[in-house]
Amino acid sequence: MSNAYTMAEIARLVGEPARAHMLLALADGRALPAGELAACAGVAAQTASGHLALLERAGLVTAVRQGRHRYFRVASSEVAALLEATLLVASGTRPGALCPSRVDPLLQAGRTCYNHLAGRLGVALCDALRDAGRITLGEDTACVTESGLDLLARWGLDVAPLRHHPYGRTCIDWSERRAHLAGPLGRAIYRRCLALHWIEGHLDSRAVRVTPAGRQGFMRVFGLTLAQETKPRPPQDRQRPVE
Repeated sequence: MSNAYTMAEIARLVGEPARAHMLLALADGRALPAGELAACAGVAAQTASGHLALLERAGLVTAVRQGRHRYFRVASSEVAALLEATLLVASGTRPGALCPSRVDPLLQAGRTCYNHLAGRLGVALCDALRDAGRITLGEDTACVTESGLDLLARWGLDVAPLRHHPYGRTCIDWSERRAHLAGPLGRAIYRRCLALHWIEGHLDSRAVRVTPAGRQGFMRVFGLTLAQETKPRPPQDRQRPVE
């Protein structure tokens, strides 16, 4: 019974609309201040602080201090997976409540999901790797093949860990309802795309945009043709925690 009570408490915390908005704002792994999370949720700063205290006490978020400021981030990949799974269930069990036509087009085109690529971009990359024989997909898993290891090594990834353990995770994308790569492999690919300036993040969203260099690179390396996406809005000033 204790497990049932704990599950009910987590569901209660995540299910409150203001807290849900704040958790989704953190779902890409960023650390954000309470004031910014209050704006995301549309609540007063004092109300947001109360919500964040509850989430921190439950282990759903953690606080990082930088000078006089505190920044909050999702506590673990398991919490991020919980949020994505909740969105996936919501899109399938409440017809019309979260259909693709009502998803932010920028998020649907490409976004981060706890430091890996999701949306159409993440799904298309996973499909391209599978179709080329670079990975094989199982239920919630991806296995990198020898040709996949060779490709990723030429692309600049350290594949030594993958040679010993070539298995990784996949997530069912809540807006596309197909798999994208997650876990260490998904994270490594995302970081490499950032390092090569193939993608750009939105400062006020977890949406990502493929750059012109990225469209060429995805085609050259992965055989992936991507349409030009809408340019991001002008960046806004924001304090960032030191990584």
